[in-house]
Amino acid sequence: MSVEMPLLGARQNDEFPKPDHAFGVDPARPHFYSLRQSRYDALAQDISDWAGIAARASKTLSVLDVGAGTGVLLRHLEFRPHFANLAISAADLVKRDYVFKGEIYRDFFVGDLAQGFPQIPSDSFDVVICEQVLEHLASLDHAIAFLERALKPGGRLIVGVPIFLPPLHLARKYLVPQMDRIFAPKKSRGHLQAFSRSSFLRQMRRHSTLELLDVRGFRIISGGLLQPLEHYRWWWKLNRRIGEWMPAACIEIQAIMQKPLAPAEGGMPPATK
Repeated sequence: MSVEMPLLGARQNDEFPKPDHAFGVDPARPHFYSLRQSRYDALAQDISDWAGIAARASKTLSVLDVGAGTGVLLRHLEFRPHFANLAISAADLVKRDYVFKGEIYRDFFVGDLAQGFPQIPSDSFDVVICEQVLEHLASLDHAIAFLERALKPGGRLIVGVPIFLPPLHLARKYLVPQMDRIFAPKKSRGHLQAFSRSSFLRQMRRHSTLELLDVRGFRIISGGLLQPLEHYRWWWKLNRRIGEWMPAACIEIQAIMQKPLAPAEGGMPPATK
């Protein structure tokens, strides 16, 4: 099967792109336009665009990746055109034995998001990313408050979580744990929260003063018999467009939010979609 290469705005060299890596860079999935990994491609595009704007103002864009794991976001950022204008840091519960090009991180903070990473100074980052983390926490108040605290005034948060159509999120949150106690599955579930689009945004409003700029969805259906379509650019673009039109119907969303400006401060330009 021939693979349609993406137009990512990335520099070309001997290492990029790899046809059996998601978006040419990510070995986690073999399909070039992996719908599961498309959230990281979208993140990388936004961050690179903002870094380019910062470069024109002779500034460096500071980024904190909360829940960095093994560095998947860094993989998607590395070949973007404005990567050199990023100062990227990471935060996670542990620093794993293998982190992709971990030496690139300006700082790697080890701590618990649920406790608010007290070692990280307030008002420190232009962009904070928190992708697929909040659903693993028993309590959200300190975590969301930290995500706002870490941002500079006018800075942007992109936070991503899996979602369900209502009222299925309530069944996942309350009924499934009861069933697990009865049937005792061999593998414990990692998700302690269950959201719909609306319930997630309510939590963000409840625990922060962040202003919502945009919500985009990823994946309505993926895998199974349709998975071979993830080799094709048109299928990925269709899913992205559906995610813009109907984010609440998708399997996961990203909310782009902005920290309010202090009086007489500038801040970042409007978010791109």
